[in-house]
Amino acid sequence: MNASPNSGGPGRSALLIIDVQQAMFTKSTPVFQADQLLENIRSLAQKARSAGAPIIWIQHSDARDLAPGTAGWQLHPALAPAAADLMMTKQKGNAFEGTNLKELLAASAIGSVVICGMVTHGCVKNTCLGALAEGYQVTLAADVHSSYSKDAAALIEKWNALLAEAGVRVAESAAISFAA
Repeated sequence: MNASPNSGGPGRSALLIIDVQQAMFTKSTPVFQADQLLENIRSLAQKARSAGAPIIWIQHSDARDLAPGTAGWQLHPALAPAAADLMMTKQKGNAFEGTNLKELLAASAIGSVVICGMVTHGCVKNTCLGALAEGYQVTLAADVHSSYSKDAAALIEKWNALLAEAGVRVAESAAISFAA
């Protein structure tokens, strides 16, 4: 994959939290390890804040259960963005496609992103690949992404391995640090 250079320094990182919205937690199949996922997101966000690294909360929008402004579109109530955190919406699986994400990262001279959220085999995977294509150093928090699939455990394992092969650094959240 030929990555185009981004304008940020590789040592400066941001946390991208993808699609952890209420509607995801109301599906007939529950989110795999939901409580641990939410706790790990809170922990990663606290690490990023402590390091002064930007946090960008990304919310998917569609006409079905993720219509902007509806209860299902809102972030999970266990998560509380800080006033300084950035918020953005997207309509595609790759958070870089059709959004100003690249510009938001460039404004803070970000060269490295840490990605977590939902769903593993959809928006998390696509945003990891999109970030690589944009030339970012990408870390996927191995224990901080999930889905509401009955095969979630296998999907997480599969995509952790495939994304690592593609050039994504896959690391447990306890091993992730942020450079601001």
